[in-house]
Amino acid sequence: MRFANRIALVTGGYRGMGGESARALAREGAIVIAADIIAGSPPDAEPGVIYRHLDVTSPEQWSDVVAAVIADHGRIDILVNAAGVTQERSEPHSTDLEEWERVIAVNQTGVMLGMKTVSAAMLGKADVSIVNISSIWGLVAGSGQLAYHASKGAVTLMTLNAAITYADRGIRVNAVLPGLIDTEMVRDQDPAMRAETIANTPMKRIGMPGEVARAILFLASDEASYITGALLPVDGGYTAR
Repeated sequence: MRFANRIALVTGGYRGMGGESARALAREGAIVIAADIIAGSPPDAEPGVIYRHLDVTSPEQWSDVVAAVIADHGRIDILVNAAGVTQERSEPHSTDLEEWERVIAVNQTGVMLGMKTVSAAMLGKADVSIVNISSIWGLVAGSGQLAYHASKGAVTLMTLNAAITYADRGIRVNAVLPGLIDTEMVRDQDPAMRAETIANTPMKRIGMPGEVARAILFLASDEASYITGALLPVDGGYTAR
């Protein structure tokens, strides 16, 4: 098993890409703490996954969760920052400030707090692999959703910054950039927007959470031991156009 005796903390671990990644890590032998703002365990919980409550926008809750994981397991080997929210399709002139602040708080500040808290706890103590979930919209532009684009663009560049910062200190930092993926969040979107993205995807289909999870597992594993600062699109060719 690729992750035997590894300790992994996955945010957004209740469902979607985070949930699939948490289950995949556990199937490969990791002890997984799946942290999510949704309380409790999902119906498809995997043996080896421990579910904890976490609001990724709260520094205090991050400190508590990281401290608890280290107290229980001694360390954190893998951090997957998968928690995220989307927004309604709105143009810059009609961007709602409250929605803007919510998206930035979860998607951008939440990732920053995860990297900050885990790296502060583990720097100089053990090697750590951090995988952030950005998006194709953190690399190229689409129409509308200004806050979402801004937040994912920040995740992309924060990944590169942290990768360079810690490259010779035992912390690897990479990002997966999903395209349109069949998650609960995407199913709640406007069908016309979903159809438009599929039409512009060279593979002409939506991706599956497991396809993203497999990319995350690769970057988190020793197979990627010489990889840091990578931005790996999982997008059916969207960003290759």
